[in-house]
Amino acid sequence: MSLQYDVIVIGGGAAGLSGALVLARARRRVLVIDGGRPRNAPADGVHNYLGREGTPPGELVSIGRQEIQRYGAEILEATVDSVRREGELFRVNGEHLARRLLVTTGVVDELPDIPGVAEGFGRHVLHCPYCHGWEVRDRPIGIIATSALAGHAAQLWPQWSDDVVLFTNGLEVAGVPEKVRVVEGLVAGVDESGVHLRDGTIVPREAVVVQTRPTVRAAFLAELGLEVADLEMQGEAVATYVPADPTGKTSVPGVWVAGNVSDPMAQVIQAAAAGGKAGAMINMDLIVQP
Repeated sequence: MSLQYDVIVIGGGAAGLSGALVLARARRRVLVIDGGRPRNAPADGVHNYLGREGTPPGELVSIGRQEIQRYGAEILEATVDSVRREGELFRVNGEHLARRLLVTTGVVDELPDIPGVAEGFGRHVLHCPYCHGWEVRDRPIGIIATSALAGHAAQLWPQWSDDVVLFTNGLEVAGVPEKVRVVEGLVAGVDESGVHLRDGTIVPREAVVVQTRPTVRAAFLAELGLEVADLEMQGEAVATYVPADPTGKTSVPGVWVAGNVSDPMAQVIQAAAAGGKAGAMINMDLIVQP
């Protein structure tokens, strides 16, 4: 027999768990399905989250899971491969039925194809000053240009260190402040010793900054009729996301989104807030259109 829920939440990060918490406290029957691959897994801690500053990502998820289960929400550790509509319901993975869906699957950070970047990502290879800047304050920092947006990074990072070097990596980068040293040449790789150039030069750096491309990856979105759009900055596509209104409601009736899947630049606390808002809107929608 198929189990029917009021809401199935696909994705169990901050956005999904926050939405589930609101819905469970509203006495809705909720199932959270989570594949266990959070975007922030490499990070030592969650930052700028008031009351939870520095909490390890896994610990925050564990706390959230305990909280939603206290109100009767269920958790299933699995990857969602298929979602299809059956009349007024949604069937997830061919087994579970729901009246509404909240999609909070997040994004995957696509990394530049530079040797050593993937291995060091989240430790000495960083992407966000608001997430990691304090932890590498006053240390030698290198920024590797992989797009014209490297100029934006060059403007930001000197706020945390006076020793910032921009590696142009064969690109022309505008807007670089005078206090940032510029090193020309192609980058061959990075490691904990610093940035290696193709001419054999090694520039010692304790932290290296790269630009990632947050990308929505969830094959079932197409089954739902949800389209993925490009987020552009300065005329360049820097991420993908699922469009929605300010409450998270999508163009597909009965489907809401929250967190990085709809706002790829949102930090954890913002994703949690968006999930909570979406949960409240879904509950009201179930009242108005039972």
